[in-house]
Amino acid sequence: MGKIPQHFIDGLMARVDIVEVIGNRVPLKKAGREFKACCPFHDEKTPSFHVVPNKQFYHCFGCGAHGTALGFLMDYEQLSFVEAVEELAGQLGMDVPREQSNRPQAAKPDFDLYALMDEASRYYQSELRTAKPAIDYLKQRGLSGAMAKRFAIGFAPKGWDMLLNKFRHITPDKLETAGLVIARDDNSGHYDRFRNRIMFPIRDPRGRTIAFGGRVIEDENPKYLNSPETPVFHKGSELYGLYEARQERFDLNTVLMVEGYMDVVALHEAGIGNVVATLGTATTRDHLVKLFRIASEVVFCFDGDNAGRKAAWRALETSLPEIRDGRTMSFLFLPDGHDPDSLVKEEGQEAFQRRVDHAMPLSEFLINHLSSDVDLGNIDGRARFAEAAKPLIQQIPNGIYRDMMIESVARAASVSASTLQQHIPAAKARPSSTTRKASQSIRKETTELSGYRKWVHQAIVRIVHFPEVAKTLEWPSRLEDLPIPGIPLLVDILEELSDSSISNSAILVERWRSRDAKQYEYLARIASERSAIDDPEGVGIEIADILDRLAHTVEAEIRRDELIALFTSGSINQEEKQELTELERYLNKG
Repeated sequence: MGKIPQHFIDGLMARVDIVEVIGNRVPLKKAGREFKACCPFHDEKTPSFHVVPNKQFYHCFGCGAHGTALGFLMDYEQLSFVEAVEELAGQLGMDVPREQSNRPQAAKPDFDLYALMDEASRYYQSELRTAKPAIDYLKQRGLSGAMAKRFAIGFAPKGWDMLLNKFRHITPDKLETAGLVIARDDNSGHYDRFRNRIMFPIRDPRGRTIAFGGRVIEDENPKYLNSPETPVFHKGSELYGLYEARQERFDLNTVLMVEGYMDVVALHEAGIGNVVATLGTATTRDHLVKLFRIASEVVFCFDGDNAGRKAAWRALETSLPEIRDGRTMSFLFLPDGHDPDSLVKEEGQEAFQRRVDHAMPLSEFLINHLSSDVDLGNIDGRARFAEAAKPLIQQIPNGIYRDMMIESVARAASVSASTLQQHIPAAKARPSSTTRKASQSIRKETTELSGYRKWVHQAIVRIVHFPEVAKTLEWPSRLEDLPIPGIPLLVDILEELSDSSISNSAILVERWRSRDAKQYEYLARIASERSAIDDPEGVGIEIADILDRLAHTVEAEIRRDELIALFTSGSINQEEKQELTELERYLNKG
């Protein structure tokens, strides 16, 4: 599948109304020239979430979330960039074009795979209505009809070709692409993948069925069978129940991660809706990225036996690079012989929720695990403990949490935090995430810059806030040759403004989303901040003045350095001395 052309994204951003996009999902109130609401990305009582129509940007002054209509859909609906483009285009009745590419691409189905999967889900649901053994099994597990309907639970009947016969209007190769049937080894045809199983549809953030998990109701193996990888399903990045959790409108500041489909459904039945499950895989970074888009805390729920604690430790190791200040990860270990389904039935919703609320913090689990097989009562044991902790702490990004973890480990090892920190290399830099980071104010950032970098930053700030003014300006052609950090980006922005389709800040900034993640975040942060300037005519003069000063001043410095070199070597003439004096006077005045 080829890329979406930039001109289409520009046109989409020009036509879309961010107030309408966000207002359909979050109740907005007019506040002067802006709109405001309680932020959908963090818990707050006083509205700090602002939507700015003229820039087509939103910004939360509480948590720092910011972006365009596309960015909002990606974070709020958990959509990929392409899915967000398709969603906005669909709302506007626009077809999304694709550029031709010479690169080898994964084969794209020549049919609507989502529609086929949804049709299969309806088929399995219809089969459940007459499948008494399956109904009895679900009732015995305490599942109500309403909950079965909410999760679209169905049943795959016995027989090798029940679905094949029902779907005769669809060729077997398409059913095979969807993972619904399997080709026979002797090439004599196909047979149904799922047989005599309770069927749990796995849905994407938009509610579309992308795969199935099938559970046996008799003594068969495997107990659970998942769909294979398909063009729309990648097992290691999907979570069962995430769509349903979002639909519940529960407080998703906390998400409970369990291990089984029935655990998710049973907890919903008990009134605990902020719960998801991995699809028979260990926790992956993709899982955590998805969850931290919508929540600030993840509680991992595992059996309390040795296998459960080993799985929990693997989850901890995966989690360390994803720790950020403001994020929390905890571990809930269940009593022996219990899973979430059985425990919530035995002790009830309130008691189970108390266990979740008092789950073991990641830091405590890490220290307990590492100290379980060493003797902290002697130097050798404490040294082994600290040595084992070092590579784990190194994975935690720099920040308050990392510093506090160092303090906790140092305390357990009876050494000073500064001593331990000396032996732990700095965390490896990771690509920045998008709108979930707290942004710094532009004024603070400007104060921290100095000299020409400050001028470059000031010019970029004004251009991003007033692109329609900046695009009419002429700028010094020699600007691109100046050896100043930030000049390449400034020149790129000025060149982009020659395109008449850029009519607001959102269109300009979106051009950097796929081009350079770091520069995109920098520009998006600028666009989301309030501008202290409210005079378009005046800002045009300011931009032109900054660009002119940059070009002249840097050229003057370069020439001054050349003349100083001549002066030092004793080869400077009288005319050059006079030129050097004038340049010094000009630069000191500036």
